[in-house]
Amino acid sequence: MPPILAQSPAVLRIILILAIAAGAHVLVRLVRRLGRKVMVSRASSSYSKVRTVTSLSISIVVFAMYFVAVGLVLKEFGISLTAYFASATIIGLAVGFGSQGLVQDVVNGLTVVFSDLFDVGDMVEIAGQTGIVQQIGIRFTVLTNFMGAEVFIPNRTITNVVKYERGYVRALADITFPPDPASAGRVEELVGKIVESISEQFPGILITTPSIKGRQQTSSGKKFLRVKFRIWPGQGGPLEASFKREVVESLKSIDSAYSDWMVVLSYEVEKKPVSLPGTSKHSTELKH
Repeated sequence: MPPILAQSPAVLRIILILAIAAGAHVLVRLVRRLGRKVMVSRASSSYSKVRTVTSLSISIVVFAMYFVAVGLVLKEFGISLTAYFASATIIGLAVGFGSQGLVQDVVNGLTVVFSDLFDVGDMVEIAGQTGIVQQIGIRFTVLTNFMGAEVFIPNRTITNVVKYERGYVRALADITFPPDPASAGRVEELVGKIVESISEQFPGILITTPSIKGRQQTSSGKKFLRVKFRIWPGQGGPLEASFKREVVESLKSIDSAYSDWMVVLSYEVEKKPVSLPGTSKHSTELKH
């Protein structure tokens, strides 16, 4: 113990110990707040790791600081530090057995951070929840879903993770043209209006504005109009129901025999571009 504390009355020493602990805690909180402001705009994996590890380290330091401060205060009342540490160890084991969920949260959180399973800004599906990762914490991983709501997922529930590397699912609507070639222009006009209407009705499911890719033709000679949507994962319902129904009903005004099977919806998950050995600087995009 420093000489200035050893020479002071017991009450004064207790006050000084508590004051030092409280001052250090305030300093730690200021450092933590400053660190968050510096890193809040950074989404790189290195910064998310630093943020998570720093949060854990600060929590441990604050706990240790108060733990030692309480021990020094009790010492002034004649309680042995050896007995204090021994009893604290036993209590800690008891609390640990009763807080297995908390321990699992911490272990899983660190595993996610250091294994690069996913990172801040990624579109993922975890424990049945789909959203963009906003924060990877020691206890919770925070997502923002397609409605803009924050979803807090306990780290211990992270078992299976689906990662959408492009941040969306691509939905393709292939609309077969009626037999009459002269109706093609009218079909494009009607579909354009329906796409615009769907964009206004269901803006939450769309990542970007839909695009009409124009007239397409298969190797067998079948002609169709392709519409490309980029949507949130699992949000294809409005396309399957409203969009497809409106297209079929509208095109029946052109061809009364127009049927549901003539409008086909398919979904793809695009992968990020990768550089293959022997290729140019521009990457090749793989799709599946």
